[in-house]
Amino acid sequence: MPTLGFTGDVMLGRKVNERQQTRRPDELWGDLTERLASLDGLVCNLECCLSTRGQRWTETHRPFHFRADPEWAIPALEAVGVDGVTLANNHVLDFGAVALRDTIDALDDAGIARVGAGRDVDEALDPLAFSAGDCRVAVVGFTDNTPEYAADPDTPGTARVECDPDDADTRSMVRDALGRADALDPDLLVASLHWGPNMVAHPDERYREFGRWLVDEGVDVVHGHSAHVFQGVDVRDGAPILYDTGDFVDDYAVDETLRNDRSFSFELSVTADGDPTELRLHPVNLEYCRVETADSAVAAWCRERMRERSADFDTTFRRDDSDLLVDID
Repeated sequence: MPTLGFTGDVMLGRKVNERQQTRRPDELWGDLTERLASLDGLVCNLECCLSTRGQRWTETHRPFHFRADPEWAIPALEAVGVDGVTLANNHVLDFGAVALRDTIDALDDAGIARVGAGRDVDEALDPLAFSAGDCRVAVVGFTDNTPEYAADPDTPGTARVECDPDDADTRSMVRDALGRADALDPDLLVASLHWGPNMVAHPDERYREFGRWLVDEGVDVVHGHSAHVFQGVDVRDGAPILYDTGDFVDDYAVDETLRNDRSFSFELSVTADGDPTELRLHPVNLEYCRVETADSAVAAWCRERMRERSADFDTTFRRDDSDLLVDID
């Protein structure tokens, strides 16, 4: 039975980029390297561009600019077998179109599938696809962040929508992407979304409605990220909605209440036909510029917060050692 991993934001710029110049690529993942590499598929949000070129975006105010050297970043992604990344986020154009193109080229040359941004809006809407054992997986990617980074017919950028099922343009773009994914005849269809505000532990109702609408449109898994903290898990008609998978690698300052340095590796078991059967949440701790398995105290904190944040959805968890499990009917 294949198992797919989903992580939150993997930000490889700034101090992470500096430190990795003198570390092995796999040191980024700490003691999780073997665990992640053993998964049959792995998808993450790549919260930076992969380039050493370009100029900082100055057309609108940007407080942070993230980029990593692909010479080490690609081997780091390969070290844990990352199959696909979403580029639909608010940092992929931090160093302009040339750095986005370098990112696309570096990923393509490495055979790492990408989604959610492109040389134009048509490419940004194209799904990524890979095989996890006998299960064929397709992923579409969108963001509602940073309107100035949106692609159009002549300009590179992100697949940007309003996360509102009542918005006609959103319905049109999302259904276009879903139709392209369906044409690949996947067993499992994933929507990876960089949505909503930062440092919010519970999704607003508009995002709950949008996630449920995606499931009604045929999506089997909603993979959310952007808030920097994990949010609750919902299961609708057998489809897990991960409203936010939090952060996974970064150099960020830590909020001592919300604890953006704590999250999970979200691991979904599916049948060969793509039916989700079990979701495992493995607690992790974000050390400065790397990630590792959470110790017992951090793991307990993560489990308690996840139960609290999922209470609105009546999600039932059971315990397996340090992990939480959700049985999916």
